[in-house]
Amino acid sequence: MDSPKHLSHKPIISVNDYDKIDAQYRKNTDVRALSIGNAQYDEDEISLKVWRHTGEKWTRQSEELPLHRSLDLNILLLGALMTDITSGYPKTNLREEIDRIDDVENIKEYYRNHESFLKPRLEELREKLNEFLK
Repeated sequence: MDSPKHLSHKPIISVNDYDKIDAQYRKNTDVRALSIGNAQYDEDEISLKVWRHTGEKWTRQSEELPLHRSLDLNILLLGALMTDITSGYPKTNLREEIDRIDDVENIKEYYRNHESFLKPRLEELREKLNEFLK
């Protein structure tokens, strides 16, 4: 399914039929597309959008993020995967704090259990960052 062009967020580049490649949720997800385009809250801003569809209509549960927040979430994920709970120091410049120290290992275990979906995406992210930041 293609990202909608008639709603407030105006896609510039889309990943259509995302439900077919949505990692462990493929073929069982309401996410139909991803896009980068003009933000619904300010057409002069660029944002990322996750497009959700109920099967009948586009849903208000679709999320739109400014670019910096998407990057910060990725940084937070990597920081969490590298967290050493004994150090007492954040792993990133976001100054993250551990809310539930006993559950930090759950994040790492989740990664290990889903590594077949997550690692290839992280490797592609590394490749694209290396290419972009040359």
